Amino acid sequence: MEKFYISTAIAYTSSKPHIGNTYEIVLADAIARYKRLTGYDVYFQTGTDEHGEKIQKNAEINGMYPQEYVDEISLEVRRIWDLMNTSYDKFVRTTNKNHMEVVSKIFKKLYDQKDIYKGTYEGLYCTPCESFWTESQLVDGKCPDCGREVQKASEEAYFLKLSNYADRLIKHIETHPDFIQPESRKNEIINNFIKPGLQDLCVSRTSFNWGIPVSFDAKHVVYVWLDALSNYITFLGYDPEETSEEFQKFWPADIHLIGKDILRFHTIYWPIMLMALDLPLPKKIFGHPWLLFGNDKMSKSKGNIVYADDLVKEFGTDAVRYYLLHEIPFANDGTFTYELLIERINTDLANILGNLVNRTITMAHKYFNGVVLEPSTVEPIDLEFQKNILSAKDKVEQKMSEIRIADAIDEVFEIFKKSNKYIDETTPWILAKERNERLQTVIYNLLEAIRIGSVLLQAFLPETSDRIFKQLNTENRSMESINHFDGMDIGIKLNQPEILFQRIDKEKKIQEIA
Repeated sequence: MEKFYISTAIAYTSSKPHIGNTYEIVLADAIARYKRLTGYDVYFQTGTDEHGEKIQKNAEINGMYPQEYVDEISLEVRRIWDLMNTSYDKFVRTTNKNHMEVVSKIFKKLYDQKDIYKGTYEGLYCTPCESFWTESQLVDGKCPDCGREVQKASEEAYFLKLSNYADRLIKHIETHPDFIQPESRKNEIINNFIKPGLQDLCVSRTSFNWGIPVSFDAKHVVYVWLDALSNYITFLGYDPEETSEEFQKFWPADIHLIGKDILRFHTIYWPIMLMALDLPLPKKIFGHPWLLFGNDKMSKSKGNIVYADDLVKEFGTDAVRYYLLHEIPFANDGTFTYELLIERINTDLANILGNLVNRTITMAHKYFNGVVLEPSTVEPIDLEFQKNILSAKDKVEQKMSEIRIADAIDEVFEIFKKSNKYIDETTPWILAKERNERLQTVIYNLLEAIRIGSVLLQAFLPETSDRIFKQLNTENRSMESINHFDGMDIGIKLNQPEILFQRIDKEKKIQEIA
């Protein structure tokens, strides 16, 4: 069985994750579920990043020890990931004892082979981003990532010698066109960061102590990026002295799924760390776009943060999953508003999908007592319909292979749209009066089309798929079962129809939320 390793960035435990952070885990989950469905042995890793100055300060503000503070936030992250029905295989935490020990060993190995050296850092430091910047990198004198003020900082530090590997990194990026995706992000990394010349990376700090101690220099703690990025290998069983079977099986990662704002760290620092450790590089690093609130990036200072658990309480898990997966394009930022979410629920989920399933199963009960009967009289319209429905599998596969998740969902919903159109064209309510055998065929075709759509929908809306399969009273859920148009077993009795998604009164709901 072919392996597939996907990871998200680990969530920083400075505060509760908002809906924009949640998008990443749902996106990764859809890919992981789809890969499992298509027969891969999947390893899906996520978790929390728990060291650093910002966390130490937040803990102090809250009158807590840093460990207490990160325990609380990490638990909250995990609760939200579970609420979103994500199927991760491992939830990792960088305060894990083994991770900390292996990071210490990695640091020492790189120091011993002269890839890490001691020096002094003088630069402009952004505490929220835990990043040093040069004057030329600032935007209007402020941090280019978050737009906040920076402070002059000078301290003794250890550095990773990036310049040792810059040429090799450029060559790798140029000879592996899929390494950085989407394409636009790749050009940005090469032209804005690598070609102007890489500055060596500060990998230790002395101005705070909430971090992994440098084993041979007690004054220093390992700085966040070397600690955090290593999670992708330490929790898989990497150790400079001896690696596990699991590590040998799953590394290199097939895809690191990350926000575009941390692309630089994953496409420059992380590959160079791996080269220095003499390990293969991940196959693909995908910098996904952001989810904006209206036209703004979500931030506490703007007061426009929306949380996944609040949305789930109002609209349900699968409605929120659908919005996140469907509304954020491949390479451009997506927009969140309550109006748009309600519109999607009413149009796509309640009308196109919910209405189709409900009326088809209702007709099967009304006309045939809920029993699935064999199609008998087949006409050209049926053959055309079947051909269209069976073609969806390859189209979804194509889109998923390009990580165009929103487009893949569109292909699944084409099945449901075509089924609604097929109802309008075949008019089952008229056939019921005069052509009962013909009606058998039409109802069978509709049930089978819904089943095929639901098999593909499992990756995106797992709860909804389960509810449809329950109504269809079938266990035929595998990808193999949708190669042919004959997966609804003849003679079984359908269960009673249920409403999948209720239509929402937009004005009333928005008033309630406000």
